[in-house]
Amino acid sequence: MIEVKDIYKSFGDKEVLKGVSAKMLPGKTNLIIGSSGSGKTVFMKCMIGLIKPDSGQVLYEGKDLYGMEEVELKELRQQVGMLFQGSALFDSMTVAQNIRFPLDMLTTMGLKEKMTRVDEVLARVNMEGVNKKFPAEISGGMKKRVALARAIVMNPKYLFCDEPNSGLDPQTSILIDELIRDITLEYNITTVINTHDMNSVMESGDNIIYLHKGLKKWEGSSKEIIFSDDEDLNNFIFASDFLRKAKEASRREAQ
Repeated sequence: MIEVKDIYKSFGDKEVLKGVSAKMLPGKTNLIIGSSGSGKTVFMKCMIGLIKPDSGQVLYEGKDLYGMEEVELKELRQQVGMLFQGSALFDSMTVAQNIRFPLDMLTTMGLKEKMTRVDEVLARVNMEGVNKKFPAEISGGMKKRVALARAIVMNPKYLFCDEPNSGLDPQTSILIDELIRDITLEYNITTVINTHDMNSVMESGDNIIYLHKGLKKWEGSSKEIIFSDDEDLNNFIFASDFLRKAKEASRREAQ
């Protein structure tokens, strides 16, 4: 489990995070939502060590990320997978080489063992047979699946996903959501996702943290969010007439 305690972060005079605390539950998809400028990207970067908070703690299984020795940090990095918003594949490398990259950097596995692992994760994301293709030769949705395969190639304990549905069509977005959710459950991963995608929120939100102007305004599940009385959250989620009417209908059915 990842536990964040009372995180503050400012850039100059701008206070971005204002005492945010939350728990990221293992075996669950933990979603961080909020409008642009809410602090959710900075919040995630604090959790993975890319930005150091001004105060507060980020605890991995009770150990403070920012108090770890170099050896502990190296061990933790080997347990973390990252799915970047733009996939972040190396254009000059084949699919197999891209997925193998963390194994080359962080393990002493032999080449045959690495290639076997590459084949395993490609099969897991339904991408068999594309080992020798380059990123330019596959679609955006396929790139995202390759990036997900790379993120899980080290069998991570923690998986971070930054806007995994960005730039994808609705059908492919659903596929990526399902893959992340299934992999999270299958391997009991602590998965943390930054997202604007409301389908992800409603379908995959085991644990949802809503940030607004640097504050945690609400926390709960996708089943609970539709009944929230927080005005800012409702304005964020039910911005369209369709979603607002769906909420009203659900409330009437529950009465």
